Amino acid sequence: MAASGQDRIERRLAAILAADVAGYSRLTNADEEGTHVQLQDHLRALVDPKIAEHRGRVVKNTGDGMLAEFSSVVDALRCALDVQRGMAERNAEVPDEKRIEFRISINVGDVIIDRDDIFGDGVNVAARLEGLAKPGGICISEDAHRQVRGKFDVTFEDAGEQQLKNIARPVRVFRVDLDDARPAKPISQPHNAALAVRRDRSSRRVTAIGAAVVLIAAAGGAAFYFHLGRAPVVSQMPDQLAKPSERFSIVVLPFANLSGDTSQDYLADVISDELTTGFSRFRDSFVISRSTAFTYKGKPTNVRQIGKDLGVRYALEGSVQPNGDRLRVNVQLIDTESDAHIWADQFDENRSDLLQMQDAIVTRIAHAIGVKMITERARLAQTRAANPNAEDLALRCSAALMRAHATSERDSAFRLCEQALQIDPENLRAASQESFKFTQRVANYTSPDREADLRRADELASLAIKIDPNYSQAHTAKGDVLLLAGRYREAIGSYQRALMLLPSSIQPGLASAYNYAGEPEQAIAYADKAMLLSPRDPVSRRATLFLAKVNAFGILQNYEEALVWIERGEAATPEMPLWDFVRSALLSLAGKEADARAAMQRYLANDKAPFRTMSQRRAQLAPLSSYSPRFRIWGQKFSQALREAGLPE
Repeated sequence: MAASGQDRIERRLAAILAADVAGYSRLTNADEEGTHVQLQDHLRALVDPKIAEHRGRVVKNTGDGMLAEFSSVVDALRCALDVQRGMAERNAEVPDEKRIEFRISINVGDVIIDRDDIFGDGVNVAARLEGLAKPGGICISEDAHRQVRGKFDVTFEDAGEQQLKNIARPVRVFRVDLDDARPAKPISQPHNAALAVRRDRSSRRVTAIGAAVVLIAAAGGAAFYFHLGRAPVVSQMPDQLAKPSERFSIVVLPFANLSGDTSQDYLADVISDELTTGFSRFRDSFVISRSTAFTYKGKPTNVRQIGKDLGVRYALEGSVQPNGDRLRVNVQLIDTESDAHIWADQFDENRSDLLQMQDAIVTRIAHAIGVKMITERARLAQTRAANPNAEDLALRCSAALMRAHATSERDSAFRLCEQALQIDPENLRAASQESFKFTQRVANYTSPDREADLRRADELASLAIKIDPNYSQAHTAKGDVLLLAGRYREAIGSYQRALMLLPSSIQPGLASAYNYAGEPEQAIAYADKAMLLSPRDPVSRRATLFLAKVNAFGILQNYEEALVWIERGEAATPEMPLWDFVRSALLSLAGKEADARAAMQRYLANDKAPFRTMSQRRAQLAPLSSYSPRFRIWGQKFSQALREAGLPE
């Protein structure tokens, strides 16, 4: 029997950073406890924060070393340079015989993903390269060098081809000269400024619905220790995007409906959304999420300003003119720096051929600007919807959900999906979206039967995956079910699969799952990345990301930073009553008892408060035992802080 889509081995291209301590055995023989304490201090204060800052993740610790994964070689090298410079400063007053010095190597290659670990030849090469680096130095493979060449103001020394242990083919190696290296920032070139970030950006208004509430219900921010004594990673919200990147970066602006019939708006919205999906399949692309793009709907647009605001090189504009069963779509691609129209075309298709039209537009643009697309043959060969009427209702549902911010509006949108499923019970789009109806009720504490709703959501998400294992939204729906069911590791896998299929999508549940699984560092890193992709998201997902950061900093015992993110979240969603609920616990944990009690009284006085006693709160949460030990300890401290702030039993 052929393996199903879920049984396939998951692979992805990654930059792998390997590091170990030079002469670790000598150091431990001389002072075992002192060396251990010193190493953990370096990891806590420098290495872990730098990995998180540059959007990496620690895959594993290996005693005196570690393995980290990055989505970009540029990020990996920037991190390595910062670490080695930081270590040089930290070692300045330390005697030579007591210095801890890292050797770091970087390779890029295809890796196998299994239970959050990574395997494969790409990993093995990185591990072997590490031994060729000097203490305090960096070695990179030729494949990695090819991607960073000319992007850093550092000198690379060609060490020639090296035969690495247990690696069949020789590997060409480059050493980074750190003696006169300047700060680890890419050289400023036209169209080649990285998506740099400043800190402390105030967010725009978002509406607090859906799974956002889950994050703060179980906690919201405080206590526990880092594994091996590592300290909190402080990460903040991106403030300002740099100039458009040299890599392919685009925003698909909402298409205009030229029919004069507002009931046909959904076609323009769906085409914009599908094109965003298509561009996400460009290799190494940066595609602004649909939620941010839709904030420009119906407004005058200044393409140059949009490019500056969002950090994108291109903007795609267009219009849709339906005429019976036919559609005429006009599209133009604009360079945001010059405001020049570099490509335009017109497409005439049947309504039932929207997918074919989308693929044609994306492919022609790819040829026009010379960008290679990831081959998605399964997507291109996807079977056309069996029933055009059901698909039309599902498209209307999709467009309505993109526009709907209030619960009543979302209920109306979901009814369109229900109608589609009555006509065609196996409509892919409708099944995926209808699953969210049930998970959102559970997340909002409005479910009449939590277990029944989760079962129905799971049935729909599983059906969608069975129909098309390569449909990103189906895996997002499955991730939400697993998250609410307390199966956090499986949820992480589903969200990562959704991201692999659609890199520009926002998966706020992933940040939540990382927190519940005891990985707040990963939650912070992903929330920052998601906020960058969707800087103007008007819907609940942005609130969820705020709350994920509140949770994460709370778990890391950085209560002051968690309180900062509560302020930002409340500014964005002042109508959400639970901000004061979480604030009261954090203030109590921070030793501000009077302020904590005042916040709790404000919460209890709010007629929208979802629960008013500890027992009501417990009834609406997953059992504490379903969380990781790290989060469980935090949950216990959070509950005690609520009692001290004045929440009745």
